[in-house]
Amino acid sequence: MLTILVPLLVLMILGAVIALESKDLLSGIISLGIIGFALTIIFLLLQAPDLAIVQIIVETLTLVILIAAILKTTREDTTETFGFKKILLWGIGLIAIAAFLLVTVNIFKHLPPFGSPVLRMAQPYIDLGLPMTGAANLVAAIILDFRGYDTLGEATVLFTAVAGTVAVLRSVGRKRA
Repeated sequence: MLTILVPLLVLMILGAVIALESKDLLSGIISLGIIGFALTIIFLLLQAPDLAIVQIIVETLTLVILIAAILKTTREDTTETFGFKKILLWGIGLIAIAAFLLVTVNIFKHLPPFGSPVLRMAQPYIDLGLPMTGAANLVAAIILDFRGYDTLGEATVLFTAVAGTVAVLRSVGRKRA
């Protein structure tokens, strides 16, 4: 598993560097999307499908909203020439998408079928929920005590999506052309 995680982490770091150094907002947003979709694959590898589902939904919606906002607020009309650089970039993009899909399909082969979890955890939660946590509300005890890191991960994903959207759509500090 480490042989798959390390390239994904390197991809995420490269995406962050490109997003920070990019002069074009659209390129920066796409680089952030690469980071988010690589994180989705990492969540699947670490057998956290609930976080992966939240991540892919939030990432897709955030990308659509941010790209729409950038395209609506950008007034610059540019014409591109169809040259070697554009063909190379399209080729690299298609290879990256194919690699993403290939890794995702291989991960899905190792996941159990829907409805048949690998671990049966309901009974230990029911048996140990009240004695270990002291909480009368078993659902809250599971979410906050037993599954605290998952809840923290989901909250972090949602907070990051909202912060990114607010940062791009803010009206203060944006220069008008």
